[in-house]
Amino acid sequence: MDSRRSTAREFVHGITALILALFLLGVSSGLGIMKNIVDIWGAILFIPEYPAVVMREIYLSWRSWSRDKNYLSSEVSRLRNENANLRLELAKISGGRVYSDDRKTDSRTARVTLRAPMSWWSEIRIDRGKNDSITQGLPIFSGGYLVGRVSTVSAISSWAELITSSSFMIPAVIEETRELGVVEGDGSGSVLLRYIPAGRGVRSGMKVSTAMIGEELPPGLPIGQIAGEFTSGSDGYTTYRIEPGADLSRFYTVNY
Repeated sequence: MDSRRSTAREFVHGITALILALFLLGVSSGLGIMKNIVDIWGAILFIPEYPAVVMREIYLSWRSWSRDKNYLSSEVSRLRNENANLRLELAKISGGRVYSDDRKTDSRTARVTLRAPMSWWSEIRIDRGKNDSITQGLPIFSGGYLVGRVSTVSAISSWAELITSSSFMIPAVIEETRELGVVEGDGSGSVLLRYIPAGRGVRSGMKVSTAMIGEELPPGLPIGQIAGEFTSGSDGYTTYRIEPGADLSRFYTVNY
C-alpha cells in the first residue's frame, strides 16, 4: 500500500517538474520573441522621435554655449576694467607718462598715400589695413608724438583722423599740474586744450599727453606742449593753444 502511494507521489512530482520545465522553456523562448518585438517597435518609433531628439540636443548645446558665452563676456569686461584701473594707477605712479616719447624702436611704419587739399587738416590715408593688424581707434604717431587715430579700416589701407580735425576730441592732461582738459582741433591746423580751470598756474612749455580714455588710447601718449593762452571765458575756464610735438603741416610716414 505504501509502495503504491510512493509511486503515485513520484509520478505526480515528475509530471509537475515536466510541466514546470516546459513552462520555463516557453517563457525563455518568449522573451527572445519579445525582445525582437521591442527592437522592431523601437526602430519604428525612432523615426518620429528623431527630430525631437535632435532639437533637444541642439537646445542643450545652445544653452551650454550661451551660458559659456555670457560667462566669458563678463570675464572679458572684468579684465578690461581691471586693466584700465591698472593703467590709471601706472599713470599716477609714473607721473602720467606710460609710454616713451621715442616709439621708433617698438613700432611699425605706414606710408601716407593720400592727403587731399580740401581735408588737409582732417584726415589722411595710409597703406596699412586689417592685414597689418590695424584696428579702428588705433593711435598713429610721427616723431614719437600723437598725430591722430585710425577711423576706418579696410583690408590693405586705412583712414586716420588727425588731431587738427574739428571733430577730433580726446581727454588730455597737463603733466606738470595734472589738470584735465579736452584736446580738439579747429580744422585749420591749430590744436586747442579746453576746459582748464582758470588760475591753475598753467604756463607755456608745459607738456600735454593723453588722459585715461580707453584701451586704444591709453594715458601718457605725448601730444605736445602749451603754447600760450587762447581765450579765457567768463565761465571760469581757460582755453590754451597747443604746439604739437609733430610737424603736422607735412609728413609722409606715420608709426603705429
